[in-house]
Amino acid sequence: MDLQQIKYFLALAKELHFWHTAEKMNITQSALSRHIQALESELDVQLFDRNKRSVKLTAAGQFLKDKWEIELSEIGFIHQFAKQIHLGESGTIRIAYPESISASILPTILQNISSAFPLLKIELLQLSYDNQDEYLLNYKIDLALTRDVAQSSNINERKISTEHLSLIVPVNHPFKKAKDITTASLAQQKFIMSINNNDSSYNRLIHQVFADYKVTPNIVYNCDFGSTILALIRKGLGVSILPSSYMHHETPGVRFIQLPQQTDLYLNWRKDDHNPILANVLKKIGKR
Repeated sequence: MDLQQIKYFLALAKELHFWHTAEKMNITQSALSRHIQALESELDVQLFDRNKRSVKLTAAGQFLKDKWEIELSEIGFIHQFAKQIHLGESGTIRIAYPESISASILPTILQNISSAFPLLKIELLQLSYDNQDEYLLNYKIDLALTRDVAQSSNINERKISTEHLSLIVPVNHPFKKAKDITTASLAQQKFIMSINNNDSSYNRLIHQVFADYKVTPNIVYNCDFGSTILALIRKGLGVSILPSSYMHHETPGVRFIQLPQQTDLYLNWRKDDHNPILANVLKKIGKR
């Protein structure tokens, strides 16, 4: 018994006419008859009562018709779903991202992916920069949007955007513009900084900002989340340096002062990953 025999049976069960069914299925009437007889023989069940005037389903035939119609529909769905997975149109992709882009570029990226592949499930994770390479190489995520340059030779990297860093201060702070920022004035500030691996390229960039101003920062708070840093700044507990994209968050009570230093955003993925879903997503995010 094969799938085609079941399709012939269901077609005949619907038409109840050998000639019409054979024409519809594009086979000869004798070939159709042989397929039905072979099916009945294999099942050891009579499926049709037939004579010169009519063809009728037996009780067993009616039972199989009802069951196989459901099964065939499910098989069709399964085949279609498998094809979509093969083409990278369905399945799941896990993406890590920094909080800074959650209100700026990330929604646009996700909208583009979902518009092109509406059946694709996307799992989003926020990770510290020093965990992203590990998560990629251990197949815990498929793609990382990150400000950190990949440390492993087994990870592909593509720069997709660049933005300025900003000094973020309370809205009533005396710093109004970049020209107000001097070595002496920065040395007097209390800093609220994110926790980053000292080996990360983003952390080195932050250190370079302070080096450019020839100041050793007085760091009074370290925090994992930029949104918490902004809340602490709003309460007047200090100032911070963060990517300017944080201004797309709802940030009343704080002021962004653009700095000359810039931070890049990268797209990182495993070199040995040939998943068609990943390939499609990479195309939608696009090259810089």
